[in-house]
Amino acid sequence: MSSADESDQRDGERDPGGPPEQLALIRDIVAGAKAKAPKAKPRTWRGAALAEELPVARVLVNKGVLHLDQLWDYAVPAELAEAARPGVRVRVRFGAGSHQVHGGRREGGGLIDGFIVERRAESDYNGALAAIAQVVSSEVVLTPALLALARAVADRYAGSLADVLQLALPPRSARAEAKPSPEPLPPPPAPDPGGWERYGAGPAFLRALAGGGSPRAVWTALPGPGWADELARAMAATLASGRGALAVLPDGRTAARVDAALTALLGEGRHALLTAESGPEKRYRQWLAVSRGSVRAVVGTRAAMFAPVRDLGLVAVWDDGDSSHSDDHAPFPHVREVLELRAVNDGCAFLAGGTSCTVEAAQLVESGWARPLVADRATVRACAPRIRTVGDELLARDEAARAARLPSLAWETVREGLKSGPVLVQVPRRGYVPRLACERCRTPARCRACAGPLGAPDERDLRCGWCGRGEPSWHCEECGSFRLRARVVGAGRTAEELGRAFPAVPVRTSGRDHVLDEVPDRPALVVCTPGAEPVASGAGYAAALLLDGWAMLGRSDLRAGEEALRRWIGAASLVRGEGQVVVVAEPTLRPVQALVRWDPVGHAVRELAERAQLGFPPVSRMAAVAGRPEALEAFLAAAELPADAEVLGPVPLPGRRGTPSPGERVLIRVRPGSGAELARALKKAQAARLARGVTPAEAVRIRIDPPDIG
Repeated sequence: MSSADESDQRDGERDPGGPPEQLALIRDIVAGAKAKAPKAKPRTWRGAALAEELPVARVLVNKGVLHLDQLWDYAVPAELAEAARPGVRVRVRFGAGSHQVHGGRREGGGLIDGFIVERRAESDYNGALAAIAQVVSSEVVLTPALLALARAVADRYAGSLADVLQLALPPRSARAEAKPSPEPLPPPPAPDPGGWERYGAGPAFLRALAGGGSPRAVWTALPGPGWADELARAMAATLASGRGALAVLPDGRTAARVDAALTALLGEGRHALLTAESGPEKRYRQWLAVSRGSVRAVVGTRAAMFAPVRDLGLVAVWDDGDSSHSDDHAPFPHVREVLELRAVNDGCAFLAGGTSCTVEAAQLVESGWARPLVADRATVRACAPRIRTVGDELLARDEAARAARLPSLAWETVREGLKSGPVLVQVPRRGYVPRLACERCRTPARCRACAGPLGAPDERDLRCGWCGRGEPSWHCEECGSFRLRARVVGAGRTAEELGRAFPAVPVRTSGRDHVLDEVPDRPALVVCTPGAEPVASGAGYAAALLLDGWAMLGRSDLRAGEEALRRWIGAASLVRGEGQVVVVAEPTLRPVQALVRWDPVGHAVRELAERAQLGFPPVSRMAAVAGRPEALEAFLAAAELPADAEVLGPVPLPGRRGTPSPGERVLIRVRPGSGAELARALKKAQAARLARGVTPAEAVRIRIDPPDIG
């Protein structure tokens, strides 16, 4: 169009008597359309039309409080009709009153995350509905199977569904969602039995997995590094049947071992590693690959127990007695219990493995729910190191051996072991000198400010273990002495003592502040706390010392003996079959004798029999309820407990850092068949209290099946 033509057109538009030009007509039509279109305000959709089909969405809002543990109906705007699918993340407004209704649409309230559970044609609610504010992502993350599992876990632990989903679903990463997942690989061939040949029923267990069966087993693994490859072969056999496999490990170090074993067995691309060390984006990308069906096998830590593996054929937990398997967030689910639920609901195989055996695992075998997977005694004796204690034959040569922290047997074992490789030294306490006492009268050293125990975190300063204050001028109030002695010696002091005794040998430490993954196969002293033992490359450690056994056995807890044996066997399993292990503890005690015989199953069976006589878990179901005395009394009075419920307590809760007791705790015990009824009663009573509103002083805390019951 020329400039003249443009000028004529503008003149024609300004002339009221002339005919309107086409361009002017188009502008008028567009302007009229804009004026008549409804202005749907963001996240309220006021005036916007609803979806023609299934205009109601049932949404699970992310409010982890018991009295709001239900699904809520929301209107689906027409523009979100396709995106608002069941299982996607959404943003909704929650908390608006019934008086905040405009044009038939509820408005107000605060924005909150949620998940669409289903779409419906009508709502059970007769009032006005709020509209879904936003579909955050089109990715379906809450599948029907995951929703059913989360609901089962919430019911078992008297918790809310939203709290369980916070544990089950990782935080969203838009960058990870934008990347496509790889195509799934075909099923691999069934693996050879490998190390499973050492167990009587091991090859048959693998054949059942490869053939599509669902066996349930409690596996007591032989000492040595072979367990990671054996667990990988069980997962590979399940993949060979066209099904998925899931293995949950207590920490990132053990998960990395199974990850490496599975990669060596099957190659890359067949499994995902879900651990916190991966980082949020990478972990979410791996989780999406599992959810989309790109990979069928998962190796991970605690949160991986909810991994959405398709066609699940095997769930496995390693070292189920480790405290890391019990979640620290409400409703405090345990990995073993969650995987048992998945095995029942999905009809898949179950495997609980470890070098030791928990009482709960022994009960699965005793009840017939699972079968044992153990090696014969000859194989155990050939693989396990020799265990020695401070017995009568040593006392005849060394009368002070029973009282000495490092008897002559320990020094001899270290000296001989260093000739051929590294020596492991397990110390129950970290630090330098965690506890001190008067050298003359043995009175415990206490802080003058809060009466807390004094210790030496390093080799110089005295400091209170409760309030943290320094104590530069301590003296004993009983006898006036200024000299101190160690009541408890930590890993730091032990490393110093051994370093002085063996100056030509390097000393390495592994503990909470710095955990070693592996040490080389050459002479060295490796001092560590329980659970932080690094693996020795090559054949393993030449010897091991298990010091201060009284510190673990003397804990006032029902599981003290079981936990001490588990820690000892875990450390001794890292020693070569021809090596030697010295445990410094009273040799007549049951856990020590079980270690000498290398019989963790027998110890667990005897513990189970004693707990059955006393009515303690796992023979019974138990819940711990804690709070202020008045709140606790009111809660118990309102709860409709089962008829067979027995209330034990209350007992004061221990204070922290010199503070007074924060309240009391009761234990509620019922028979196993009444566990679900107990959880429902406690959840109902707690929801009623929260609906009325409670102050922090009136709050109570509920934990089903607490790991520590004193």
